[in-house]
Order: sequence, then C-alpha cells, then structure tokens
Amino acid sequence: MSSGDAHDTVHQDGVGRPDELDRLWTPHRMAYIRGENKPSDATAGTCPFCRVPALADDEGLVVHRGELAYAVLNLYPYSPGHLMVCPYRHIGDYTETTDEEAAEIADLTRAAMRTIRGASGAAGFNIGMNQGHIAGAGIAAHLHQHVVPRWPGDQNFMPIIGRTKTLPELLTDTRALLAQAWVE
Repeated sequence: MSSGDAHDTVHQDGVGRPDELDRLWTPHRMAYIRGENKPSDATAGTCPFCRVPALADDEGLVVHRGELAYAVLNLYPYSPGHLMVCPYRHIGDYTETTDEEAAEIADLTRAAMRTIRGASGAAGFNIGMNQGHIAGAGIAAHLHQHVVPRWPGDQNFMPIIGRTKTLPELLTDTRALLAQAWVE
C-alpha cells in the first residue's frame, strides 16, 4: 500500500490484516493536524490572519475586503464555501473589537450568507466564534468568525464514520465564485 495513492484496492487494518474497507487518503490534512502555520503566541508577525491581507486575493483566498475586516476561505473547510470573517487588527477576543469593527464583522457575515446562499443554494448556516484555545479556537490569537454553509444531508456517513470530509471543488475555484458573486 503506497501512501501516495488516492485509492488502494487492497487494504490492511491497523495491525496489517487485509480487510474490505476503502480508504480515502487526505495527506493535505496533516498540515492542520500538526498545527503548521498556527501562531504559537499572540505575535502579529506570525499570524496567518495578519499575513493574508498582504497577499493577492486569489493567493490568500480572500473573498472580499472591507474597511476594517475581510472574508477569507478556510484552508481546512467543514463544507464548500466555509469562510471566516476576520478583523484586520490583531485581536484575540470579541470584547476587544471597536463598535465599528463589530458592526463590520456582522455586516460581512450577513453579506457572506447572502452570497453563499445565492451562489450555491445553501439551505442553512453555522455561524460562530470559538474564543480561546479551551473553547476550540484553532488560532486563538486572532479573532475570526466562521460562516459554514449547510445543505440537507451534507453530514452523511463520511465525517461520522469515516472521519473524512469531501469537497466538490478546489478552494481557488470556490474563492473565485464567491468573490464574483459577493453581495453587499
């Protein structure tokens, strides 16, 4: 069994016995599992959410730029179109936002929902911020609000049993679609 193959026909269980289960290899997920590109502290210079705005939109997967915040696709999405709304300012807690930042984060979140719904027919959304590592924030040093589109039946056996998520298109294609369709 080669680790480079996307699909192998002969499989072995964890102790080397052959079994009849298919494997869907996702080696790109190791960067997320290992915590690569995660800031180890609150230093703005090491933060991916601080670096992204300096990149071209297609390179940084930026969908839309506002005055105080921006919308960017999640590199490790739960579903197609999963994006995050981030303030440009390097802050880690929602209570640190100015009234203007909080308002723009809310406005961009609503615009993201309208855009995703219009571009892909999403039937619902999970919206949220994980505040601090203990609450599940992957990058706690920089505030970000998740906008996760949902469709009927989108959480089938793959993530529940197979602990795998499937995405139907490349992130760059999703970014281009949502950037073009962005609704103010």
